[in-house]
Amino acid sequence: MAGMSSKRLQKELTKIQGTLPPGISLVSAPDLREWQMDIAILDNPIYPPSDHYRLRFQFSQSYPIEAPEVVFMAINSNPERKIPLHPHIYSNGIICLDLLDSQGWSPVHNVESICISIQSMLAGNTKAEREFDSIRLLWLDLGGLADC
Repeated sequence: MAGMSSKRLQKELTKIQGTLPPGISLVSAPDLREWQMDIAILDNPIYPPSDHYRLRFQFSQSYPIEAPEVVFMAINSNPERKIPLHPHIYSNGIICLDLLDSQGWSPVHNVESICISIQSMLAGNTKAEREFDSIRLLWLDLGGLADC
């Protein structure tokens, strides 16, 4: 299985080192286990096109049978990268997207299609808020557990 994963990732890396859709760029891929990509949202005033958001992809040896772990990263140094405000993105960068879940994942997806899906999810957003974090705060206010 590890051979299939490495072969697939090497093929994907070669492709994304070439041409990518607008607003998507490879930042680093030091190995075949973790990559970083930047995305910009070009069609939504909530996210200025000059803002870029960093995604971290972590691949298991079962990729592409299993989905990679994909999260937004906050970077405080130059250039700064924030975690975008969206009802389906936690403040710690976790993304709630069916595509990234074992139920919604399919091996036909790849790094580029994941970036396009996340970019599309953000482009269609109409709320500059974190719905999940708001629910968690309400839960805490009502006496819920701190690790909800």
